Amino acid sequence: MKLKGRSAIVTGASVGLGAAIADRFAAEGASLMICARNRAELDKQQAQLSKAYPAIAVHAEVADIAKRDDVDRLFAAAGKALGKVDILVNNAGVYGPMGSIDEIDWDSWEQAIAINLLGVVYCTRKAVQVFKPQGYGKIINLSGGGATNPLPGISAYAASKAAVVRFTETIALEVAEHRIDVNAVAPGALATRLTDELLAAGPDKVGANLHGRMSKLKAEGGGTPLTVGADLCVYLASADSDGVTGRLISAPWDPWPFTDEVKRDIAGSDIYTLRRIVAADRGKPWDKK
Repeated sequence: MKLKGRSAIVTGASVGLGAAIADRFAAEGASLMICARNRAELDKQQAQLSKAYPAIAVHAEVADIAKRDDVDRLFAAAGKALGKVDILVNNAGVYGPMGSIDEIDWDSWEQAIAINLLGVVYCTRKAVQVFKPQGYGKIINLSGGGATNPLPGISAYAASKAAVVRFTETIALEVAEHRIDVNAVAPGALATRLTDELLAAGPDKVGANLHGRMSKLKAEGGGTPLTVGADLCVYLASADSDGVTGRLISAPWDPWPFTDEVKRDIAGSDIYTLRRIVAADRGKPWDKK
């Protein structure tokens, strides 16, 4: 029960990875406020969690994190229902429009930025306002491959997810003195509804390489299990990870949970961060001395 006595808000928690995170949090003893835009799916998930974990308080609030009024209402409802909030998981996200930047629907591109980036930023702002007076808190932002690799044809997703990682690093430094840890998670290649959207868009819009890789992933059984990313979120939400902050951590590839020695090495370095590669990093001699 690594999260016993703690309370968490999980956005986008009705299906997919968000649902898996909420399930693992409940299994580890956390009281929950889950949110999503689809009321029917959200109500179904709340009912499933309440049945599976009858001793755990599970509350639900329909909310679109791209709308500030919805986020304000979400945090007010969480404070009232849970008494306190210790953890925020910014999971809600979309791919956005797929295709060439000169052809995609611009309103859809802006909406993807509003959900994937501005929604994360505003939810984080609200969480920091709660966590600072407490002198403790955990913020976990879902990022992914879009942050570390260019994704032609999915530019809103790629740009927003990279921005989330830099935002994570920045806010981690801003709030470190208040014992608030802020991290980003790359959950691995997942077979979720978003993957189905990508495959349906076709290779002409998302590129033959990405479409082929994701088609193969789904055909071979679905890639990284959702539980791997969910378990990493449990670790980052728990006291076991105290002091690990400002990092982008890969669920399937990085050696978490970290030992105390590794934690110290991480804290004193730029390991698990996004940084510019210079020529010397690749053995080339043309950098200025």
